[in-house]
Amino acid sequence: MAKMTSRLRSWTVCAGAILLAAPSRVPAAAPVDERPNIIFIMADDMGYADLSCYGAQGYQTPAIDRLAAEGERFSQAYVSSPVCSPSRASLLTGQYPGRFNAGLNEPNTAYPAGQELPLATPTIASTLRSVGYRTSLIGKWHLTEIPQFSPTRYGYDHFFGIKGGAADYFTHKVRARTDDPALGLYEDDRPVSRDGYLTNVLTDEAVRQIRAPGPKPLFLSLHFNAPHWPWEGPEDGERPRSLKDLWDRSGGSLETYAAMMKNMDANVARVLDAIDAAGKRRNTIVIFTSDNGGERYSNMWPLTGYKGELLEGGIRVPFIIRWPGHIRAGSRSDQVISLMDMLPTFAAAARAPVPTRLDGENMLPHMIGRSPDAPRTMFWRFKASEQGAVRQGDWKYLRLGGKEHLFNVRKDPHERADLKEVYPQVLAELKAKWAAWNAQMLPYPAGSFSESVADTFADRYPEAPTAK
Repeated sequence: MAKMTSRLRSWTVCAGAILLAAPSRVPAAAPVDERPNIIFIMADDMGYADLSCYGAQGYQTPAIDRLAAEGERFSQAYVSSPVCSPSRASLLTGQYPGRFNAGLNEPNTAYPAGQELPLATPTIASTLRSVGYRTSLIGKWHLTEIPQFSPTRYGYDHFFGIKGGAADYFTHKVRARTDDPALGLYEDDRPVSRDGYLTNVLTDEAVRQIRAPGPKPLFLSLHFNAPHWPWEGPEDGERPRSLKDLWDRSGGSLETYAAMMKNMDANVARVLDAIDAAGKRRNTIVIFTSDNGGERYSNMWPLTGYKGELLEGGIRVPFIIRWPGHIRAGSRSDQVISLMDMLPTFAAAARAPVPTRLDGENMLPHMIGRSPDAPRTMFWRFKASEQGAVRQGDWKYLRLGGKEHLFNVRKDPHERADLKEVYPQVLAELKAKWAAWNAQMLPYPAGSFSESVADTFADRYPEAPTAK
């Protein structure tokens, strides 16, 4: 079995970023009694190469590039699912999504409210709040029913955002032609109304949270809805919008997608400026990543596959972390990590007790350079097309479209050199491991992961386009 290569440390900064003077050594860490603020920024349906520091073409993302130039950029970061709700359930709990109903279906319409995720489940927010953090979630939730089971019941002191998987960027509602406030923005458990482009509105609230006074360290999850469909740039506010526009995913363009990405980058700049203005830069961890792979307008190179597929393009995402004084500026890492590692990793940074049942691992020693790269074994499954995958070291077993494959994804991230006939024993070993792991997960309910919007929402939104 191929052995993972050692950690690469490169002083090459991201494209479009300003070259920074590299220190000869990592500065001394902050005093032990200072718990870091943690700002976790997550895009929605953003592809692996949609940032210019990962290879985007046609536009630049200078603020996110600067974040990478001042921190560390990972080349092998993964999510636990190629779609939204399961990926977010895994991030929240530090566990595989198949351990919860919330990780079995998207949208979560198969269960009565409250059964998607037990209220007693330890979360990334409740873990940090237990050691004195002020916890806020700004943006997209898409896990449980709001207001009955809002994020404030899962460890967040404050919530501002949308409850579902998508919203019009100007009305902020899942239905463009409606006056029902329950289908729009929420602040904590109450429907609210705001004017403006959704990405800007969410950043306004994030900046307010960063500026808020008080002695507690801040854990802020900023979950942008961009660049998720409907593909609407900030200049599209004058055009008429309808319910058909929202659900019709045949729209958009590369130009519109670029405008959405550039706007999100500008809002990341606002967040970074707010951190600096508040004097919190030195003791703040900032992370930028995505919830899963991108859709049709995304750039995935050198990966293949998109959202909804267990090919690398559906599950490998950009991941950037900055922590001045702890993580060396301009560094790069090939360490395999997962977003389900965030709970134990943040707990380690905050010196918080870790929940007993976790699938994620503390990756902080790898991020700050105290531990060399280590092999990982991670599993995936996806009901649509009966997909399954295992990554162990450099090997990846993939079941897709009724066929089985074996790839060395370090040498072949494009997943085109199928090695199953060359290494049949490796294929058999990983296939057996996947079956043993899958037996521990909850079974999928009938009709889960429906790909038909009309079938999923016909009872709620009869105006939705019907399936052909």
